[in-house]
Amino acid sequence: MAATRPRTLPLALSSIGMGSFLAAWQNSFSWSVFLLAALTTIFLQVLSNLANDYGDFVHGADSITREGPTRAVQSGAIPANTMKIALVIFIILSLISGIGLLVAALGSNRQLFITFLALGVLAIFAAIAYTNGKKPYGYLGLGDVFVLIFFGLVGVLGTYYLHTKYFQWSLVMPAISCGLFATGVLNVNNIRDIKSDEEAGKKSIPVRIGKEKAVNYHVFLLATGFLLAVIFTIINYQSYWQWLFLLTLPLFILNINKVKKYSLPSKLDPFLRQLAISTMLFVVFFGLGLLL
Repeated sequence: MAATRPRTLPLALSSIGMGSFLAAWQNSFSWSVFLLAALTTIFLQVLSNLANDYGDFVHGADSITREGPTRAVQSGAIPANTMKIALVIFIILSLISGIGLLVAALGSNRQLFITFLALGVLAIFAAIAYTNGKKPYGYLGLGDVFVLIFFGLVGVLGTYYLHTKYFQWSLVMPAISCGLFATGVLNVNNIRDIKSDEEAGKKSIPVRIGKEKAVNYHVFLLATGFLLAVIFTIINYQSYWQWLFLLTLPLFILNINKVKKYSLPSKLDPFLRQLAISTMLFVVFFGLGLLL
């Protein structure tokens, strides 16, 4: 259970929640799509977490000198071969759940089915390739780009499309907001792990630019996410309830201040969970504001 990292699940579900709230705002919400999308996302997130645990062990990022939370394979709690079996199981579960989602949402539309199935397979590949393979993209500093794409654009807009069967350009703004906040969580993780990542050759953005600039980057991610939500609200303004999401702003400011203040991994670690939960609350308040 610890290896699945349950604290990351609110963040994974945020994109599904945002896409579903936007669909409900357009009177096109489907419970079957929402539940199956949430289940598929949970399987993909757990797959990503287990693959990250295994991949960082193989590449040396989870060495005995690492100061963050103890990882399952690195500590010996789960043998590497057993973790590989778990990866296969969650690949299968993700495929089964994802195909069920597409059948429920798209019916007999073969072209759309194949398109979304390809996106699903790409999401599985992205979950595994972050820290696995000869050239894992996480070690090249590309993790932020993939998180923005899959936790933002694909997660939100894909969910919205499965509910509604159409696309709306203005929804790119709340989709990118979710993606930027998710990237912020990854950034806190990478700031925490600067020392061990540098030793393992993992060229994350904080390793490349240093702690001080990584904090400025963090401010940019969270501030831009909020700015896009404000712009979207102004463009689509109907009720003062739509500003409900601003109640979560102090949580994001708190996160920025703590990331600025702390350097020790043990001090930074709680603020990964705090930012993930803050993102989920942002989505809930943003969505309720649209519906009230």
